[in-house]
Amino acid sequence: MLDLDLALATARGAAEAAARAALPHFRRGVRVELKPDRTPVTVADREAEAAALAVIRRAFPLHALLGEESGAHAGATDARWIVDPLDGTRGFARGESFWGPLVALEHEGEVVAGAMALPVAGEVYYAARGRGAWLAVGLESPTPLRVSGVSRWEDATFSLGEPRVLLAPPLAVPVTELATTCARTRCLGDLAGFALVLSGRAEVWIEAGVQLWDIAPMKPLLEEAGGRFTDLDGSPTVRSGNCVASNGLVHGHVLGTLARARSEARPKGPPLAD
Repeated sequence: MLDLDLALATARGAAEAAARAALPHFRRGVRVELKPDRTPVTVADREAEAAALAVIRRAFPLHALLGEESGAHAGATDARWIVDPLDGTRGFARGESFWGPLVALEHEGEVVAGAMALPVAGEVYYAARGRGAWLAVGLESPTPLRVSGVSRWEDATFSLGEPRVLLAPPLAVPVTELATTCARTRCLGDLAGFALVLSGRAEVWIEAGVQLWDIAPMKPLLEEAGGRFTDLDGSPTVRSGNCVASNGLVHGHVLGTLARARSEARPKGPPLAD
């Protein structure tokens, strides 16, 4: 039997530990290396991952682990922790503020707990199935998270993920339509863009071209805050490398716009013979 209360506390503790490990390197001129897949890594990424994994191992020593930097660690077949120790490494290395760790627990194929932090802002977001979604800021008491109640797209704030993917074919046309028909469009990047939806400051965030560890904790965080999480095709999965994260009320409009554009762009077949 999985202890979800312990999982909730562990997810939060791992995110906080990763944040503490990374912060001393922020704006200190860290050297950026390129991994074989051409993505960047710094000493802050590695130290943050080690700190997060240490917290997880103390609480759940038999669970499997998957870290972006250290790869897979064997363990129980039904439980796996997924860690991105520093989402937004490029921004971190350039002194930008929108970066932080992502931590998720997958149990029997479903992500049941998650946490993320924005260390520069001192914010930690965490959730577990049936335990709600919470925001802790500094030493203040945690407060519950709740998505917004905006239901009309023309009143909505649209939060974009990576523009290089979302504003390139085949997503450029529907994403541009969404961005130009809502009330506001924002592009904070990385996990900060998702935090806008989670805290009720935006209605939807979309992302594409990412890895499992980039979005795994978002599903339980958002659903426990009253929102809806799917991939771009409407499937409730974190494994597609893309997502639509919304307050639920505008979700159908976003999926419909994406589906319609794909349908209109599909090559037409030859006319049927008489």
